[in-house]
Amino acid sequence: MFFKRDPLAAAVGLLLCVGFVPSSFAQDSGAQPAAEQAGEQATTLDAVQVTGSHIKRLQLSGVGPVTVLDAEAIERSGATSVDTLLQRLPASAGFAGSQSNAYWAENGYGTSQVNLRGLGINRTLVLLNGRRVVNGGTGANSSVDLNMIPVALIERIEVLKDGASAIYGADAVAGVVNIITKKKYDGAEVAVRYGQTFENDGDDAAFDLVWGTHSERGSLMAGLSYSEGGTVNMASRAPCGLGEVDGRLQCVGSSTTIGGRALLADGRRINFNQVLGGDGNFYEPYSAAKHNYNGNPTLNAVNPIKRISASMLGDMQLSDDLSLFTELMYTNRQSDQLAAPGGLGVYRPINIAANHPTNPTGQNLLLQRRRLQEAGPREFFQETNTFRAVVGLEGRLGMNWDWSAAINWGRNTGTDGSTKVANLDRVDNTLNPAICSNAPGAAIPCGDYLGYGDISQKVLDYILFTTRDHGGNEQKSFTANLSGQLFELPAGWVGFASGIEVRKERGWRDPGPLTVLGIANTNQQDPIAGEYLAKEAFAEFAVPLLQGRALAESLTLNLAVRYSDYDLFGEDINYKVGLDWQVVPSLKLRANYATAFRIPNIPELFGGIAEGNLTTTDPCSGWASQPAGSQVRQNCQAYGVPAGYVQPGNTILTTSGGNRNLEPEDARSLTLGAVWTPGFAPGLTLTVDYFNIRIDNAIQRIDGSTKLAICYNTPGLAHPFCGNENFTRNPITGEVDFLSSQPVNAADERVSGIDLGGLYEFELAGFDSSFSLDVSYLDKYDVRPFPGAQVIHYAGKITGGRGSYTHWRAFTSLTMSRDEWSGTYSLQYIGKADDINAARGDIGDHSPSVSYHNVQLKYSPAKSFDVSFGIDNLFDKKPPFIQSYTDANTDTMTYDLLGRRWYARFGYRW
Repeated sequence: MFFKRDPLAAAVGLLLCVGFVPSSFAQDSGAQPAAEQAGEQATTLDAVQVTGSHIKRLQLSGVGPVTVLDAEAIERSGATSVDTLLQRLPASAGFAGSQSNAYWAENGYGTSQVNLRGLGINRTLVLLNGRRVVNGGTGANSSVDLNMIPVALIERIEVLKDGASAIYGADAVAGVVNIITKKKYDGAEVAVRYGQTFENDGDDAAFDLVWGTHSERGSLMAGLSYSEGGTVNMASRAPCGLGEVDGRLQCVGSSTTIGGRALLADGRRINFNQVLGGDGNFYEPYSAAKHNYNGNPTLNAVNPIKRISASMLGDMQLSDDLSLFTELMYTNRQSDQLAAPGGLGVYRPINIAANHPTNPTGQNLLLQRRRLQEAGPREFFQETNTFRAVVGLEGRLGMNWDWSAAINWGRNTGTDGSTKVANLDRVDNTLNPAICSNAPGAAIPCGDYLGYGDISQKVLDYILFTTRDHGGNEQKSFTANLSGQLFELPAGWVGFASGIEVRKERGWRDPGPLTVLGIANTNQQDPIAGEYLAKEAFAEFAVPLLQGRALAESLTLNLAVRYSDYDLFGEDINYKVGLDWQVVPSLKLRANYATAFRIPNIPELFGGIAEGNLTTTDPCSGWASQPAGSQVRQNCQAYGVPAGYVQPGNTILTTSGGNRNLEPEDARSLTLGAVWTPGFAPGLTLTVDYFNIRIDNAIQRIDGSTKLAICYNTPGLAHPFCGNENFTRNPITGEVDFLSSQPVNAADERVSGIDLGGLYEFELAGFDSSFSLDVSYLDKYDVRPFPGAQVIHYAGKITGGRGSYTHWRAFTSLTMSRDEWSGTYSLQYIGKADDINAARGDIGDHSPSVSYHNVQLKYSPAKSFDVSFGIDNLFDKKPPFIQSYTDANTDTMTYDLLGRRWYARFGYRW
């Protein structure tokens, strides 16, 4: 699809020439019936622009499957951040962060993202008032940080569950989230919210102030928001990391022990003293059950986060047909995560000779792992500052032609780091008797790392330091759009929109010098710096084919085409074809076929090689106890894994990073849907939509657990994942000592399923009531890592590093209101799923279906103020045990770890 030529100037000129038609051709189009989707309320509107189209229409429902969350629903939810709302949607799946503020995606600790269809956070395009938003995090990031958008300013959120690259450009493969702010706000409102769990932890507080005024000549709105979240210690929800041992769940912990786990020259594995004040020379055979470290008390299930945002949005009427508008936003985020004490031997081998003063074994030894418990827990920290400024003009030409032009600038900068990180060169110095000394005041003290409590404070002061890394993201763009009506056909006027966009994206990250050199006892990282320039032009048509006919109240053909020129990748053309068929007033059918694409983001392209300990399941752990005919048993034995091998811990050092040879992904999407508003049930709207997405040349990181599982379940170790470029093992111990998850461009992905929706508005016992239902069934999510490879089936599975892909997800709610009282009861349903990495019959090989119940009550005795109270996870549903857990023995990307919690909100307006 890529070709080398430069028709951009000609294309832009053609589009604008076609767009500037004489005003005598324009006239009012007349009202049309609005077809509604689940979660949307029937509304009669003037012509508005909706997500999924640049053509203004007389219906909020637009041209594709859209879910709308309005301001009332947002307020009732009690959410203090946008991600809380979006991650409850059934269309969300897979990895997108969690309530714990503990996870990261491309240097994004503390960020919040959305992941439609589970296709990845970088395949969901996030817009603010229809325009792009700069990526957020601490440098060279791949997605928008939803923390930057204050909930108090949001009028509604439109979620388009359809490919839209022809409309918006790259990244809109799975869909689009368009966050729309309030406008023409008069008066002021202050709101205070506070909540916590029923275990009296996890405090969550927020303060919002919104002020606005408007007149015939313009409007101005300003907002100030502050939110702060408290902590929940991991051990309060999961006392220890669990694993199956002899058919029972037991604490397994980490093999980075506090005394030190070592390999002797004769092949024996030993562990040194683990009793504070005990015999410093004591050692014994290593036992995972006895010596492994329980890190949960030094982790948080919820980590603290603070956000402060200031915003100003305004417009000024310069003339009857011309106005100036602006959007200014600033957000500061401070977050941190508690972490277990660091471990030596992870990033650099520590060999101690038989004659070393601290070695009591009489043999040369390799200190494989030694946790620096004497130093105490570490703390990861981040601070980000995100600015966004939009300035533009918009106006009218003639009666029905609208145009706009805007400059959009966004910049995100961040600092992150960790306390109590060991300088590995200095560790080596403390083990070199030629340069270290135990004399008082010595510049280099000698260290004894064999036995807990043997490391002196002088050694800790010498070897430990705080890392500080810096980075950021920047986005600059110019957009110009024109929309109106071209000419009249027998069935109505042809709608038209065209526009151009020039956009420059830049990302950078500068790790500390010791991290770059691999001297720091942390994930080694190279600096990242990259940018690209995009030049794009698009045209969109809405062609009425039939109007007022039998079985065709209206039939509209929607067409869109977009030309893109990227300086790094060349040119691309994407298109979208759709039909909207209002069969009768109560039934609408719709179909859309679209091409889409995603260019590799900056960390995928320019990210340097990095290493980190990731949660990984080794299928060869305990292989000798499996049945004789087991494929895994045969392969582990053939690979040379020792018969007594047991995986020492739940993490494996994994190599990741960027790949400059990546090319853009190509995608095809098909959606077929129907909207039914039966006449026999006034107020009822039912929808059904089938979706099918195919991604070719897909960029994939196959997580380590999956690579190992597929390799050892393939007869004869014939799978390419078994190659040394993917992983290697220590020939003596059998441990995996190299594992790669760098991205490649060789995958293809297939996703298909059905969305069901319903909205019923009715009166019950004097209450205005509405019942909504949103259901998503994921039929297939298949990934072929490279041509000829075996397909990996993710649908109905829980994975170690990608999150959960249950077949069924649903969210339903009942809202009732009368006079000053209103309330909502909602239910989130997550279907059952199997663990993709667990053997059938093991404990935690699957998760049962889970339902979370939430209730909210609101009292509004006057227009000037209201009080709300809510409880989430009303029945205190506990998360299921999952073998491929990301933390706390469960999939925290999917399941609620905190349990029952409450919140209260007070709002006052004047």
